[in-house]
Amino acid sequence: MVTAQQIANPITEMAVEKKTGADVVVETLEAHGVTHVFGVPGAKIDKVFDRLRDSSVKTVVCRHEQNAAFIAGGIGRMTGKAGVAIVTSGPGVSNLATGLATANSEGDPVVALGGAVAVGDRLKPLHQTLDSAGLCRPVTKYAAEIDSPAATAEVLSAAFRAAETDRPGAAFVSLPMDIMTGPTECKPIRLSAFVEQGPAAKKSLREAARLINAAKSPVILLGLMASKPKFANAIYNLLSTTTVPIVGTFQAAGAVSQQHFPYFGGRVGQIANQPADALLESGDVVITIGYNAVEYWPSLWNKGNDRPIIHIDATPANVENDYSPAVELIGNIEETLTELTPLLHRPPLANQSAELLQLIAEDRRHLMSEAAAKSGMPIHPLRLISELQKILTPDMTVCSDMGSFSMYLCRYLFSFRARQFLITNGQQTLGVALPWAIAATIVRPHEKVLSISGDGGFLFSANELETAVRLNSHLVHMIWVDGHYDMVGVQEQIKYNRTSGVDFGPLDHVKYAEAFGATGLRIQHPDEITPTLRKAFDTPGPVLVEVHVDYRDNIKLFEDVHEGSVL
Repeated sequence: MVTAQQIANPITEMAVEKKTGADVVVETLEAHGVTHVFGVPGAKIDKVFDRLRDSSVKTVVCRHEQNAAFIAGGIGRMTGKAGVAIVTSGPGVSNLATGLATANSEGDPVVALGGAVAVGDRLKPLHQTLDSAGLCRPVTKYAAEIDSPAATAEVLSAAFRAAETDRPGAAFVSLPMDIMTGPTECKPIRLSAFVEQGPAAKKSLREAARLINAAKSPVILLGLMASKPKFANAIYNLLSTTTVPIVGTFQAAGAVSQQHFPYFGGRVGQIANQPADALLESGDVVITIGYNAVEYWPSLWNKGNDRPIIHIDATPANVENDYSPAVELIGNIEETLTELTPLLHRPPLANQSAELLQLIAEDRRHLMSEAAAKSGMPIHPLRLISELQKILTPDMTVCSDMGSFSMYLCRYLFSFRARQFLITNGQQTLGVALPWAIAATIVRPHEKVLSISGDGGFLFSANELETAVRLNSHLVHMIWVDGHYDMVGVQEQIKYNRTSGVDFGPLDHVKYAEAFGATGLRIQHPDEITPTLRKAFDTPGPVLVEVHVDYRDNIKLFEDVHEGSVL
């Protein structure tokens, strides 16, 4: 029966649905421009999943929480905006840890949301009780639990800001079930779009320019942050006006344009035995741009050297015995390089630098000529690199997993577009390639996407092939097969003259692909590499390509290493 009071006031408590914490979470995601979330549902987080159904945010259900974090990390690396993973409580959160550690060490912005028991129950030994914020704190830039409805928007906004600013990384927010289902009156907080730093201090810029101008043979070492597109453009401008030789870490791939390739000594990392290491060693001043020690330990490339280092980054250096910069240019990298460039007045390349670059160029040509001629089976990795280089066009994204094959890719496959070639080297995490490729098909739907793994790393995330099929992701995933954890095995052989724990059984990857509804192809001769890959790119949906590789020469990857660099 309708009362007179309800007739007079039709907007009643019966007619108005109270806004919940879950509504604020979803509205905050929309306010931050999030288009996709990746995760696995559960009872402690189901209210947020329910509210996502009525939002503009697409929910992508994954087959494992770790892979959800990997996909979110790939989104973050390619866009600069935080990718979002959402999982349930307990093991849902603990399964995120590897993905968050990977994103944090790689500088990839990620915001992870995890369900939790009610605030009043968090100290009780209940089903899926876990101090999830405490668990995630060591592997993130920011980790917190929302402990009251009024704090919901504040904590979420703090997580996005931490993930995306300075050197980006991972953030985690615990969402207790009672706060998600209960009423709240807070509103999403819109973060300022103008939070970036300006250029480094003028005094520091002048001192850096003085050191560089006075140096006989300075060398630039590019790091991961240098490969952000807007920073890479500033590096192009610097190199166009100042002739300085360059080397880069693995994660800096694409930060050097084809125009400046003659001055590029190559990539360095993991083991100090590359021609580019000789170039880096020759520098009497080293200018690091967007570099973090996790990419290539200073104890490998700078041990015992007494030479000025100029550190250009958004954050101060982590000072250690072998990395103590003479000058730190802290600020927006793009603006700092723009201010620094007109202060530099360098003569042509020093003779030593020019000679080293010429030797490197000749070595590069000789290596690729030899690689193109390798015709044996299984296929030599350098022949695969030779063929991949031919098909690597500007409209292709390449995602590399970790293993012996990645050493070949990082050293010998060259890219001239920022963030075209995605590489893991911080945590050296197995299983990232396929999830990153799924992310690439979302962020770059009109590009070719190629991911590469070994047969060991592939199975760490192979279950996400179902997700790729469900999304109709147009990607090609190449699996280099040898039946071993080869990178580990080679290092064991060097240290102990035998291997242990590196062998596993065979798998028919073509049948595996077909079982998931994907396409499976197999390369059985070196001459089939390019035709098979072209066929794969022309095939709709996910395609797995299996190729058996000959890793007998892998010991050469580790020859003449500095002490302590065999990991």
